[in-house]
Amino acid sequence: MHDLLARTPEAPEALLARLDAAARRIETPCGDGTMVWRMWGEGEPLVLLHGGSGSWRHWVRNVEALAAQRLVVCPDLPGLGESAMPHPAENPGPVAAEVRAGIGQVLGEGTRYDLCGFSFGALLSGHIAAQAGEELRSLTLVGAGALGLPRQVTELVKVRTVEGEARIAAHRHNLASLMFADPAGIDPLALVIQEWNTQHARFRSRGFASTTSLKDAVAKARAPVALLYGERDAIAWPEVELRFVALREVQPEAWTGIIPGAGHWVAYEAAAAFNAMLLDMLARRIGA
Repeated sequence: MHDLLARTPEAPEALLARLDAAARRIETPCGDGTMVWRMWGEGEPLVLLHGGSGSWRHWVRNVEALAAQRLVVCPDLPGLGESAMPHPAENPGPVAAEVRAGIGQVLGEGTRYDLCGFSFGALLSGHIAAQAGEELRSLTLVGAGALGLPRQVTELVKVRTVEGEARIAAHRHNLASLMFADPAGIDPLALVIQEWNTQHARFRSRGFASTTSLKDAVAKARAPVALLYGERDAIAWPEVELRFVALREVQPEAWTGIIPGAGHWVAYEAAAAFNAMLLDMLARRIGA
């Protein structure tokens, strides 16, 4: 049976539909509409915040493995996926406050949880940590920018004006430039996710990446902090270690980790290694 399954992988649309159907769906206020949340599993809550121009689908290769041990909570962040635009704000703090309020409503005020954010989700997670009290047990940042360091220029192509094969080629180019270390890992599922996310993205987050916004916010965090990158993350390569130094300037006890051979979307490209490292980090920091 295992060999048969290996030869006949689940179609991308069927996999996404199955995970969506298995989730418990909740909506909380967001801007002039609602933020959509999905939850899988039982146990101690682990909140996952996806990246810019993304949705809960950024975690498609993680939710089942993590939900075997934890209550996994994934929102579509404000202005992305199925969630409404946030109230207008000039910095990430108010947007983070809307997400934090949603966490409180979904889990119940005061419920303790662990928070893991990827890329733009890492930025919002840092601001949530700056605002949070004892309910936040730990903060894990994945592929984080906004630490006050320069990054390589990533040349992306616009996809909104092209269709058909040219659109698929544009998605493949952008994933190879920013999200994957090895273009061979860009499979049909990644392309389906990229297309859906692009169609539903309205909130623009890239302007925050070159600031010190995350570093300034995480300096105020009282929960244990960790920072994780894929070894070949396009926003950190070739100076990943400088990101660790920058974090330790404001969080000297921070835990850091690198997953060899992976790029920015490390939770997808190296899912098994990411899942194992995240669970190990949580277990060693908080005894989960």
